[in-house]
Order: sequence, then structure tokens, then C-alpha cells
Amino acid sequence: MVIDRINFLKDEINKANYLYYVEDNPSVSDFEYDKMFAELKKLEEENPLFRTPDSPTQRVGSVSEKFFPHKHKYRLYSLDNTYEYEDLQEWYKKIVKEYGEQELVCELKIDGLAMALTYENGIFVRGVTRGDGITGEDITNNLKTVKAIPLKLFEPVDIEVRGEVYMPKESFEKLNQENLKNGEKLFANPRNAAAGSIRQLDSTITAKRDLSMFCYTAIFTGNIENPPKTHYESILYMKKLGFKVNPNIRLCKNADEAVEYCKEWDEKRFSLDYATDGVVIKVNSLAVQGEMGFTSRAPKWATAFKFPPEEVTTRLLAVEESVGKTGAITPVAILEPVQLGGSTVSRASLHNFDEVGRLDVRIGDRVYIKKAAEIIPKVVKVIEDEEHYKLPQYTPPDKCPSCHSELHVHPGEVNLYCDNPDCPAKRCAKIEYWASKDAMDIDKIGPSIIEQLYNKGFVRTPVDLYRLSMQDFMLLDLVKEKSAFNMYTSIQESKNRPLARFLTAFTIRNVGKETAGVLAAEFGTLENIKNASVEDLSKVEGVGEIIAQDIYNFFRSPANIKMLEELKSLGVEPALPVQNVSDKLKGKTFVLTGTLQNMTRDEASEKIKQLGGKTSSSVSKNTSYVIAGENAGSKLDKALKLNVIILTENDFLKMID
Repeated sequence: MVIDRINFLKDEINKANYLYYVEDNPSVSDFEYDKMFAELKKLEEENPLFRTPDSPTQRVGSVSEKFFPHKHKYRLYSLDNTYEYEDLQEWYKKIVKEYGEQELVCELKIDGLAMALTYENGIFVRGVTRGDGITGEDITNNLKTVKAIPLKLFEPVDIEVRGEVYMPKESFEKLNQENLKNGEKLFANPRNAAAGSIRQLDSTITAKRDLSMFCYTAIFTGNIENPPKTHYESILYMKKLGFKVNPNIRLCKNADEAVEYCKEWDEKRFSLDYATDGVVIKVNSLAVQGEMGFTSRAPKWATAFKFPPEEVTTRLLAVEESVGKTGAITPVAILEPVQLGGSTVSRASLHNFDEVGRLDVRIGDRVYIKKAAEIIPKVVKVIEDEEHYKLPQYTPPDKCPSCHSELHVHPGEVNLYCDNPDCPAKRCAKIEYWASKDAMDIDKIGPSIIEQLYNKGFVRTPVDLYRLSMQDFMLLDLVKEKSAFNMYTSIQESKNRPLARFLTAFTIRNVGKETAGVLAAEFGTLENIKNASVEDLSKVEGVGEIIAQDIYNFFRSPANIKMLEELKSLGVEPALPVQNVSDKLKGKTFVLTGTLQNMTRDEASEKIKQLGGKTSSSVSKNTSYVIAGENAGSKLDKALKLNVIILTENDFLKMID
């Protein structure tokens, strides 16, 4: 029968995925795997009733409108940290004093993103980010694309598993090389790359990013005979169920052995293909863990030993003088490439020219660099040997490296500034910031694309982005038709961003992302802010007189007035805030599933919000209604199971009429 063949193929493919992505021990060739996958996909297309959520074909999803909050059934706590071996010993002594000698389990602390995975009868039903530990975001569809996460376990158990999603270093380097080639943004480290990948609204993008996951904690919620009595046993049991666990976990008799483990991995960590920033040490006995309990923020039975920030030496080849969007000149160290904290570093921050003088940085010096907060490389020290004193001292520039205008120091600041409004580098930086994620979020337009557009005379201001055609992009180096279409489309899609993004993108002096959000919430529309007096603006919490004057001046500058008029004529203006038409649906939560005929799901969601209701991405006992269109999926099944009221599209239209 067809169903038997489908089940056979699913089991074989899931087993092959486990052996390849978890055990690193491939069992079939790529050709055999692809052949089985193609057959399964064809059978499911011909027999859609037999397609189930645990099928390997369901790993690549579609585009989500947004991610929705989900309250964790079991809280995800933080960990207390220590940087000293003595503190680790003291922590253990307190445990021994009250509970006697205890075995400890040492695990590498993976530098990724914490997730909670829920399985019912062995089937993956939900994946949620850590969030604040109480509420996270439901990103189930994206997590289904991570092949180290099993869609179906080897036993039909109810279990919640916690783990860390990460990106291997090799994949991180490859992603950055591709982004550089395509003129897209570069990620600072593997953790940032993993975060940017796992929260893509389009899960097909997540599927291409080569993410993995190590699981480290299990909460057994039912269907398990003889559940593990120790943490170490639970790790082995998770592995038996099909989860990927870190192979370097070690059972230690006491704190002395735990300290040895930490020392060992402080040296060996850089040989791994994933980033780790420390060791997590846990009491092994689950019974003792239960007795010890938690503080308000962390378990008492676990602690994290953090490795000291890595410092490496390399040679300073040059000091690049970078021009920012405000005209500030920032010195950047150009270095001989060196491995630091899991990535290749060839540039590092020098902060400002006062810092360059304090360090006595000279071109040709051997310097120490480290990552500030494990992310941004910075020069921390110069090796003051004989060679250093033979090198000429570095002199800060007196002219802009881009337009050669005289540089000035603004009152009360240490930075040098280029005040020429027509400076090419300054103009490019403003356009880059306009397109950045915090501002208008034009995700296909990176620095190298903007530089080409500027050099060819296609853009001079952010307004010019909205005058570009697809053909303009086709004239750029290495840009093909598909890339040109994506760039053009991403610009068009940014035309009606929320007001807060516009205010951020304008680069008003002293107005950053947070202040922009406060202003948008207070005034509601751009017109209201434009017409506000200094007194009105200064009354807003967190603004004050100085910032109020900067905002007031911005909207009365002839150049800015002209820019706003041009943007409006091109259809670029903030989206209107959602206004409640009535409270007709107040207190009601809706879930939309399937394809609607008379409106998109976005439009239906907007109508619900205008009538005071809420929408959610997942069905629960708190769901008021499920609106089911054509080809409704598992949400409809869940609604039937929970006796949630199901509405057709016509039912919904009658409700809101």
C-alpha cells in the first residue's frame, strides 16, 4: 500500500538524517538519499492526506507574517557566572556542606541561541526561543529546517528538550564570503549569524544557513518508563531518542576534576568547529537538583565558568580613516589576518584619535587584540619593543580622507569631523544607514552595492534609492537579473515602514532607535512631530530641551523639508498607525490557517486588530477562534482536538460586518 511505502521512506530518511547530522556517520550516498526524498515528495503530493508534520519533506516551510509570543510551560532560567577557579571551588563547598559530596557534569557552554523544543508522542510540535525565560517566540517552522532537530523521535514520548542552536565556524565563514560577494551585510561572529538565520520570516532562507543544535536538558512530561535519575543519564537518554548532544560532556567526581576540565578546554576550544565561551557545571543527581531549587533568576545546582576573553598578537598594517554618516572620522586598525574567538579578524576598532595617541599606535607595530564583549575586535595594547620606537609616530589627519575638506573638532567632543555636506563618503554612509536593519531595513542593499550606485552617479541621497529601476541594478558589477529584482523589490517594500524606523533613518542629531520609538508612540504621525513645538517635544519622557531643539531644527531645515516632499512624491511615507475602529473583538484571540479567498491573512489580521482583537500563530486552550481557509493544516487538527470554535472565511466576514 501507498501508506506503507510512505512510512518506510520517512523512517529511512529520518534515520539517514540522524546518522549524518547527529552521529556524523553517513549511511547512504547523496544519490540514494535524493532518490528516496524525491519519491517521498511525489507520493505525498499525490496523496496529501498521508502527509504528516513529522515527514522530512516538511522541513522547508514558507513565509511567515511574523513571529508570535509563546509562554513557556517551564521557565528557562539564566546561569550564575564565575571567571575564577576559586569561586567554582567555593560554590561546590557550599553544596557539600549541605548535601554531601556530589558528582558533577561538565558541558561546554555553546555560544548560540537557547531554544525549547516540545514533543508529543515523539512528534515535534513546537519550538520556542528563550526570550526572557518566561515568554519566547514561536519559530517552529524555522526550527524544522534544522536537520539536527528530529521531527520524530525513536520512542513515542512526551518531552520538552532545551538546547542551543549554533552555526558551525566553517559555515559562518562561507556565509560571510557569499554576503561579501553579493554586497550584503557581514555577520560579526557565528552567534550573530545563527541569530540572524533562525529568525528569518522566510524559513527557506533558514534552511540554507546550515544551522545545528546541541541539546543539554530534558523535562519528561509523560509516556516514559523508568525516567533517568541523573542529569548524565538524561543526556544519554536524549541521545537514544535521536537528539544531538555534545560529545565532550564529562562526569566528574568533584570540583577539582571540574576545574581540570575547564583548564583543558580553555586551551582546546579553538580547535572545535563551533564557538564556546565557557563550561556549564551541574550537580548530577536530579533529586538533589530538586532539593536545591532556584533563586529568582538561576538554578542553585548549576553555574557557568566563563573563559577569559582571548587575546592574540598580530601586526598593524595601516590605520584606515573611516567617515561616518555624521561626518565623524573613526580610526580603524587594518591587521595581518589572525584567528580570534572563532573567526578571522583583519580589522579592529581604535575608537578615536585620542585612544590612538594614548596607546601610541604606530604603523608596523605588533599589537594585542581581543574581542570586546566577545563580539567586536579592538586593539588593547602595543608591544613596546625596540622595533616600536624605531617606527614613526602616527599623526591624525587634518583633511577628510574622502573629500579632502578641513577637519574640525566639535565643542565638547573628541572626534574629528568632516562638515562638508557633499562629502561622498558621508553621503554613502547616510544611505547605508538608511538601508540598515535598525532604520528602513532594506536587506538586499549593502555597502558595496551602495558604493557602486554612488560611483556610477545613480544615487546621491537616500531619496534616490526610490528612483532606481531594475535596469539600473543590472548595470552594476556581478549583478544578475534575479539579484537586481531582489534589490529593487526590497527597496519598494520599504516605502511604508513604521514611523519609528523613519525617524531613526533620518539621522536626526541625538535621536537614535529608542528615542525614535518614544516619539512615534507619543505623537503617532510624522505630521504631528513636524508641527510640534520645542516645548511639546521636550515634555516627552527621555527627550529634554537639547534633543527637542535638534528635532525642531531638523524639520525646519530647507534641505530636510525638500527631502520629505520628495519622499512623499515617490510614495515613501510612514505607515499609518493601526486605529481601533471598535472594541467588537476585544478579548478575543484568533488563529488563521489555510488560504483565504477574499483577503490575505495579513489583511484579515489587520481587521481583527482594528476591532480590538488579537492574533496568534499557534492554537492553544486560550484561542477563541480558528479561521480556516483552503488547505488548512495542523492548526485545524489542533483546534478540533481542543474544541476551539472554527470559523469559515464567510463566518468571519459575517462576524466583523
